[in-house]
Amino acid sequence: MLAAGASSRLGRPKALLNVGGMEGPSDTLLSNAIRQARVLSRDVRVVCGAWYPLIRFRCRQQPSRWVPVACWHEGMAASLVAGIQSLGPRAKGVFVLVVDQPLLDIGALQALGEAARCFPTVPAAADYGRRPGVPAYLPRWLWPDVLALEGDRGAGRLLAEAYAARLNIPGVHDDIDTPEDWVRAREELNRRALQATQFRD
Repeated sequence: MLAAGASSRLGRPKALLNVGGMEGPSDTLLSNAIRQARVLSRDVRVVCGAWYPLIRFRCRQQPSRWVPVACWHEGMAASLVAGIQSLGPRAKGVFVLVVDQPLLDIGALQALGEAARCFPTVPAAADYGRRPGVPAYLPRWLWPDVLALEGDRGAGRLLAEAYAARLNIPGVHDDIDTPEDWVRAREELNRRALQATQFRD
């Protein structure tokens, strides 16, 4: 889980935004993201930087491991490198998610996890139309290329060059970069929570 950015457009820690509608009014964007990640793996690692350790102590859902990255300001590549370097020799691959996609479809995430387990050497990623992106699965053979990335580059180009399997994952375009995005996401999460309550009743 990549959560190291400074959230400069918001002016406050994006990971700690109150999304509500899930497990009470104090639920944060990062807590929600950790729950999403657990759909893919029990081993959830949060790569953090700009607002660490504040987000660690304010987060209700604790990951398997916090991975602080001192050079977070260098861009997304530094976060990817730190996350991969925290993994042991037995890992066949790694799932990559970001903290600001609270509306991801859980069924689609499950499909991504199943695809990676059935075909552990095949890269897979969300389909953004012209390019693949996060959430994504990076098999181990692709890691040396990821570790060579620099600056504010993710693994999208590498996934495209590796002909990654592309999956339709609803919610990937609903990321949170502005206060307006945050308001829309909260409204949708509250609507879903209300529907789920009515369904149970």
